[in-house]
Amino acid sequence: MRSILKRIATGPELSKDISREEACAAMRLVLDGQVDPVQAGVFLIALRMKRETDDENRGVLDAILEATRSATAPVDEVLDIGDPYDGFVRTLPASPFLPALLAACGVAAVSHGVERMGPKYGVTHRQVLRAAGLPVDLQPAQAAARLGDPAVGWAYVDQQAFCPKLHALSGLRTLIVKRPAITTAEVLAGPVRGRLKTHFVTGYVHKPYPRIYALLARHAGFDSALIVRGVEGGVIPSLSQGGRAFHYHDRGEETHADFRPAALGIEQPVRAPRIAGVTDAEQGEASFDAAQVAQQAAQAGMAALAGQPGATRDSLIYGAALCLWHLGRHGDLRSAADAVRGVLDRGRALEHLHQAI
Repeated sequence: MRSILKRIATGPELSKDISREEACAAMRLVLDGQVDPVQAGVFLIALRMKRETDDENRGVLDAILEATRSATAPVDEVLDIGDPYDGFVRTLPASPFLPALLAACGVAAVSHGVERMGPKYGVTHRQVLRAAGLPVDLQPAQAAARLGDPAVGWAYVDQQAFCPKLHALSGLRTLIVKRPAITTAEVLAGPVRGRLKTHFVTGYVHKPYPRIYALLARHAGFDSALIVRGVEGGVIPSLSQGGRAFHYHDRGEETHADFRPAALGIEQPVRAPRIAGVTDAEQGEASFDAAQVAQQAAQAGMAALAGQPGATRDSLIYGAALCLWHLGRHGDLRSAADAVRGVLDRGRALEHLHQAI
């Protein structure tokens, strides 16, 4: 670690890159608690400040994959949803209910995350699902079994269960403030895999990230990936403006597609479900009450699955349609969206949600 820090932490002009093997070895030391927290923090900050190379990102991911407890579901294909672990602070998230909706559409789906993580400390999948009375403390093997149950077909797995060594670094990550390389890599851990194929879906905001996510998704063994320019970096695009997604299949090169919500029959004046009682000026403020917003999101998600129209329902239709289109279940986004509406109208998504309780 001393040798690595001497090379990567010498300023913007003199810092040197390290190999994939060295990045993996250093991250392994951090995960195993074999270096001082100061050195661990310097390692992560120095990589960030000089900008991580592809090999360094691969090495960090290698160490995380080594430390991950994964399970294979008794289904041929699994869709892995990697929403931001630091959550949502400006909008009401609908995506925690996306796995249950996809399961009702015939796609075994899993999401994962944490209770609370910086830099945003927003509302997470775990918080919303817990507020809805759904299980959030499954082990990977338990989650895999639920994906194999035709009546359920979906699950959430917490990082504390599938990678406790990484979860133990949450305090260190709070202290270093800035987004480290592990923030990018952790969503690719893949705690539940399919027997034949595993597909990855995540979101982005900044332009460099689609290429990085596609690179790391192939490296992590995902057979396909869908990388969506989503609200707050999530997997669901804006409801009120044009969207873009990058995707690859069979571990090939990624391409991009542009689309508009109107093409899916979605007409909304807002980009995402709004947080009740919060003005535009107050969004994302320090006074943000995550528990209260999680409860709102849980109520809105349950209502949308029960048939209530609105921005949350449209968000779920949009997100599920993108996934079905990417998987080749439908030839275009409109037909995929109409199929999702049919599933919602028949109450099948709500049935899959309730079977998980």
